[in-house]
Amino acid sequence: MSHPNGPSALQLIDVHKRFGVTPIIRGLNLDVKQGERHAIIGPNGAGKSTTFHLVSGRFPVTSGQVLLKGESINGLPPYLINRRGMSRSFQVTNIFPRLSVFENIRCGVLWSLGYKYSFWHLIERSRDARERSEAILEQINLTARRDVPAGVLSYAEQRALEIGITIAGGADVIMLDEPTAGMSRSETEHAVGLIRKVSEGKTLVIVEHDMSVVFDLADRISVLVYGQVIATDTPQRIRANAAVQEAYLGTPAAEADHA
Repeated sequence: MSHPNGPSALQLIDVHKRFGVTPIIRGLNLDVKQGERHAIIGPNGAGKSTTFHLVSGRFPVTSGQVLLKGESINGLPPYLINRRGMSRSFQVTNIFPRLSVFENIRCGVLWSLGYKYSFWHLIERSRDARERSEAILEQINLTARRDVPAGVLSYAEQRALEIGITIAGGADVIMLDEPTAGMSRSETEHAVGLIRKVSEGKTLVIVEHDMSVVFDLADRISVLVYGQVIATDTPQRIRANAAVQEAYLGTPAAEADHA
């Protein structure tokens, strides 16, 4: 875990987002430290996915600042934010179903290895891309499925593949949006182990509804309600926070103590 007074990997400072006249994010402040695993939780409609879209450049902020490793990324398109070291996954699995599992991963590593728009390289001869892709396949436990089309993988395997694609570019800030949604308990336990492994030495920001996953993975948790962070603290303190119990769990503190 990072030091609470250490350098910031990601900061949102008084961020607002409106769609027309409708405010969704209302003065959001968030400080994620380098090397920590930081979870964002909150009820449906709190603005969690919108926050991810603002950070990753999919939506522009209405006002406020988004800083990645101390530098403003306001107004940058997603591909430039990615090149600055931030990568994200989506709630809905986002893979190339007709490409093989290996080819999906290799697509993610090529730019980071400097190939960019190099049309004179023969990809099949690119040893560095092949070796890095193979290493990621081993990390996500899909080596045995290397050559099958990604579209025929099980749901849990597709989510694992997407995590692999997310880390393939070498980003040091990883954002995962509900990575265990729709999984069985055993699949979730496997996914938690995978996330812990691939985020080692990196900064992880995760949106997740499964509280067992959140309390298992997170160093700190931020609670988002109506577009504002109402609390940020360790899992133990968040669990005992009366305001969180009432706003997020819908349970007055006195009742929660006897639940």
